[in-house]
Amino acid sequence: MHIDLRKAVEVSLEEDKAEDICVINLAGKSTIAEYMVIATGRSKRHLTSIADRLAERLKVAGISPIGVEGKGEADWILLDLGDVIVQLFRQEVREFYELERMWAAVLPETANT
Repeated sequence: MHIDLRKAVEVSLEEDKAEDICVINLAGKSTIAEYMVIATGRSKRHLTSIADRLAERLKVAGISPIGVEGKGEADWILLDLGDVIVQLFRQEVREFYELERMWAAVLPETANT
């Protein structure tokens, strides 16, 4: 079964009420992935739930994360899905690291458009 991984990630994040979802196209700009998806959760528990539900939904489609980092602290959770990297932040941590600014040379594609 082939799925649009980026779209599946966006839909899962939206369903779990992630906020400020931002999709950055990395194609031709980085070798780490094709897309980076950044989103915010309201609390550590919310972030953990978003990450867990995303992994569960993808598992049903036959996709398992290559790696998951940060679930213990749950201020910043990274899911490496191969072609898509998912970065989940609490608001203050997202504001501190400003990943969107770091990747400013790559125009973001905003979800929910």
